[in-house]
Amino acid sequence: MDPLPECPLLPFAGMVGRHRVAAMTSPTSPRANLRFDRGTLLLSGVEREALVSLRTIPWEWDPRVGAWRCEAHLYSQVRALLEAGAAPVDDEVTQPLRVGWPTPALPELRPDQQGALQAWQKAGGRGVVVMPTGTGKTEVALAAMQQASVATLVVAPVRDLMYQWHRRIRRGLGFDAGILGDSTRDVRPVTVTTYDSAYIHMAELGARFGMIVFDEAHHLPGKVRREAAVLCAAPLRLGLTATPERSDGQHEDLDWLIGPVVFRLAVSEAKGRTLADYDVVRIPVTLTEHERQVYEQAGQEVSSFIREQRAEYPDYGWKDVCTDSGKNHEARRAHKAFRLRKSIEDRAQEKLRVLEDLFRLHAGERVIVFAGSNAMAFEVSRRFLLPTLLSHSGKDERAQVLEGFEQGRFPAIVANQVLDEGVDVPAAKVAVVIGGMASTRQAKQRLGRILRRKGDVKATLYEVVCEDTGEIERSRSRRRSDAYERAIHRRV
Repeated sequence: MDPLPECPLLPFAGMVGRHRVAAMTSPTSPRANLRFDRGTLLLSGVEREALVSLRTIPWEWDPRVGAWRCEAHLYSQVRALLEAGAAPVDDEVTQPLRVGWPTPALPELRPDQQGALQAWQKAGGRGVVVMPTGTGKTEVALAAMQQASVATLVVAPVRDLMYQWHRRIRRGLGFDAGILGDSTRDVRPVTVTTYDSAYIHMAELGARFGMIVFDEAHHLPGKVRREAAVLCAAPLRLGLTATPERSDGQHEDLDWLIGPVVFRLAVSEAKGRTLADYDVVRIPVTLTEHERQVYEQAGQEVSSFIREQRAEYPDYGWKDVCTDSGKNHEARRAHKAFRLRKSIEDRAQEKLRVLEDLFRLHAGERVIVFAGSNAMAFEVSRRFLLPTLLSHSGKDERAQVLEGFEQGRFPAIVANQVLDEGVDVPAAKVAVVIGGMASTRQAKQRLGRILRRKGDVKATLYEVVCEDTGEIERSRSRRRSDAYERAIHRRV
């Protein structure tokens, strides 16, 4: 797909409703018309021959309405091409309202944040800003919103982040934003929503906003969530993420869904300056004799089944085991054996002993424990009488736990994935990872929870892994992140 052209930063000043631009039609032909229709653009009154000047747009003829149709995200490109024409066209794509900020109180941007904002503006108001967690991507977005002063939709991956954005907009720009999601439908000129709600409602709302902000933008290229960008006509697009790369390679689609990466700040550049200085300490532990015996036996069962299948199907692999587990008894047994191995890694008893030692070592400090499963999170919670934050925890429960943690009523909290992305975790400078996936994204996000600078306090992330298990490989994968360079190995 051809790159989208630059568009001015403030394209909507003083424009509301219908206006005229030029199109390639003859003086005697009816006036061309461009309008928004359910996540697409409809261009009528233009003959096929006239579309030569618009050939970079993938138009399709829709005989049901007698007009040319294309995806709404191409609006700025369509409009630029029409304006280069010689005859008038009625642009009836609903123009977003201009927004005035009642009591803006944004902090002055640091040089790196200012650089990110200027890079986005220079790119025509389209692009992705890549900055580590804790370096203030939200402030960059709020400053961009303040300067654009146009109706804006902010899209976040989860409800917690949606409400967090609502609070930040009210505190920083003095605007009580609308909320679309979590059983609430309150659409205003500035609205916050989730990815799931955005793609569901975008066919209806796609022309109401002049700017759209995608927080944790690496979520957008998914097969369904990308519709939130495809069905939206907003010319100004800003993506925020600490980790844009995806294992499926679909992060390349961000170039046309939002825009190219316009600014990138490495963790090493921010460490000790914008971010707190930190250490990553890797602590190896061993399985008990009984755990090792069960672990090896389960591994042999998985290997034996796959080996038998490969005698007939040479390319048979783990994905095939998962597929066959619903219809084949032996495949189901192999699948259960694999899950048993993973649960032993996640819930090794030695991890709990090390965790107890770390709590003693950091007595009086607030600690976040990242578990690899809900079962392990509950086990840690029961043993040390700590609150948990899990995917099914309610909004009020999460707020109470985070408030208690911030105020020091809870010396530690336990989470499984809930705190991996975006949610502000105040005052914590110690984290312990006792389980998780192999992705460098998760590694960076978890580290980022403790890197918000507070004076010269140094942060420490402990990674507790079982030796001679699959956790070692997952740990090595996470170590490929520049954030984990020069990790310290230690036995506790």
